[in-house]
Amino acid sequence: MFKNLLLSAIIFCSGLVANDPPSVRATQKWVKKNGHKIIGDFTELLAIPNVALDRQNIRKNAEYISELFQDRGFEMQLLEADGANPIIYGEMKKPGATRTLCFYVHYDGQPVDESKWKHAPFKPVLYSGPMDAGGKPIDLPNKRKKINPEWRLYGRSAGDDKAPIITILNAVDALQASNIGITSNIKLFFEGEEEAGSTNLKVHLSTHRELLDDIDIWLFCDGPMHQSRQPQLVFGVRGVTGMEVTIYGAARSLHSGHYGNWAPVPGQTLSHLIASMKDEEGNVLIDGFYDTVEPLSEFERLELSKIPDVDIGLKNELGLAYTEGGGRSINERLLLPSLTIKGLASGNVGSKARNVIPNSATVALGVRLVKGNEPEDMLDKVEAHIRKEGFHIVYDDPDMATRRKYPKIAKVDRRGSGYIASRTSMNDPYAQEIINATRSFVGDDLILMPSLGGSLPIYLFTDYLKKPVVIVPVANHDNNQHAPNENLRIANLWYGIDLMGVILTMPN
Repeated sequence: MFKNLLLSAIIFCSGLVANDPPSVRATQKWVKKNGHKIIGDFTELLAIPNVALDRQNIRKNAEYISELFQDRGFEMQLLEADGANPIIYGEMKKPGATRTLCFYVHYDGQPVDESKWKHAPFKPVLYSGPMDAGGKPIDLPNKRKKINPEWRLYGRSAGDDKAPIITILNAVDALQASNIGITSNIKLFFEGEEEAGSTNLKVHLSTHRELLDDIDIWLFCDGPMHQSRQPQLVFGVRGVTGMEVTIYGAARSLHSGHYGNWAPVPGQTLSHLIASMKDEEGNVLIDGFYDTVEPLSEFERLELSKIPDVDIGLKNELGLAYTEGGGRSINERLLLPSLTIKGLASGNVGSKARNVIPNSATVALGVRLVKGNEPEDMLDKVEAHIRKEGFHIVYDDPDMATRRKYPKIAKVDRRGSGYIASRTSMNDPYAQEIINATRSFVGDDLILMPSLGGSLPIYLFTDYLKKPVVIVPVANHDNNQHAPNENLRIANLWYGIDLMGVILTMPN
C-alpha cells in the first residue's frame, strides 16, 4: 500500500483510501487544497540563513518559527542560556490527556560553500526532479498548478532539518480545519546548535528540566527514510569519538635523493600501522574492539531480518564493486562499531609535490560507537594497539632525546570530543504506541530500524533525562544531507504531514 502512496501521485491527486485513519483523510484533503501554499511556506522558511554561528539569522529563524506555532494555538517561548542559541519551546495541552509527546527538531543547518552549489543555498529553487537525473528548475506552483510529488525543492536544510517543522505545522492545520482533536499533550523542543555539536544542549536540558519532566517520549524528527523508500522508525544512533595520530621521521624534511632508502618515511610507517588495524574485509583487528557491543533483543533481531536488502541498489548508485564486511548487509554492519580514516596528511601531491621525505605523517581516525561502547575505553583500545605495534606514544611533539631513544614514535591527540551511542527498546510501551500508530497508516511496509549509522546526542535524553526516544525520519535518503544541493522530495513532505497527523491523533 505505502509504496504506491509514496512513489506516485496518489498522495496528492487520487481519491482517499477508505480504511486510512481519519487524520490521514484530513491531511490529504488539506494537502490537495493547499499544496501550493505549503511549498511556498517551506521556501520562505528555507530562505532564512541558519548556520549556527550566524547568531543574528539564527535568532531570526527562532522568532519566525515560534510565531508560526503561536498562530496555531501553541504557547511558545524561547529558552535562553549564556552563549547559546535559543531553544524554541512550545506546548499545546489536551484536557484529560494521559500522554505527553515532545517533538525534537533542529532548526540550524550545516555551513555552506556557495561555490559548490548550483544555486545560492538560501534562495530555494524548485526542480521538476532530481538535478542529477535531468530535473529542471520550475516556478513555484499556484493554486491551479498540478503538483508532481517527484518535484524537489533545493536549499540548505531542506532535508536536514526544517522539513519536519513544516510537516507538524500543516498536520495541525489539517486537524484544526477538520475539527479532529489531538489526543496527547504536545511539546516542541527545537534546537539551534545541533550541526555545531550541540555543545549547549545539556545546559538547556538542565536549566529547563522542569518543563521537560512530564514528557513520556521524545520524537526526534531527523535523518532520512530508508534507502528502499519505505517508511521507517529508528530506535537508536551510534555514538562517536576519534583521535589524530602523528608519526615522526627525521627532525626536518629531507631531500629524497640524498636520504631516500636510508631515512625512515613517516607516511609509509603510518600506512603499515593503519593497515594493521583492519583486515581486507574491513573487520577491525584491534583487541577487544567488539567486546562491549550490547546485543539486540530477540524482537529487535526479528525486525532487523525484515528490513529490505538495499545493498545491490546502493552499490550501483554509489559505483562500488565491493563493500566491507564479507557480504554482510549494511543494516548489520551499522550495528557494529566502526573505525574510519577521515583524513591523511604527509607532504604534498599534484603540482605541489616535492622531492622530499616529509618529517611527519598524520591520520585522523573516526570511531563510531554502538550501544555498550564507552568513548574513552574504545580510544584506550586503539592506543593499546599502537603500542602493540611497537610505537612509543607521546601526547606532545617529541623532544630530541625522545626521538633518539625510540625508533617508532606516535603522538596521540584524542581531540576532547565524543559521546556514547543510545538505543531505546522497541518493546518500550510508549515506543509501541508510536509503532502501532504508524503501522495503522503505512501497514506492513514499516521498517523498524534498531539504529541509524550516524550520530545524534540522543544519549542526553535516554541516559540523562531517562526517557525513551524514537526517531521519526521524513527526508528522502538521497537528499544530499550536509552536502551541496541539499533537497527534499515533495512526496516526502506530503508523507511527513500525514505521519505527523497520525501521531498527533493516536489513541490513548
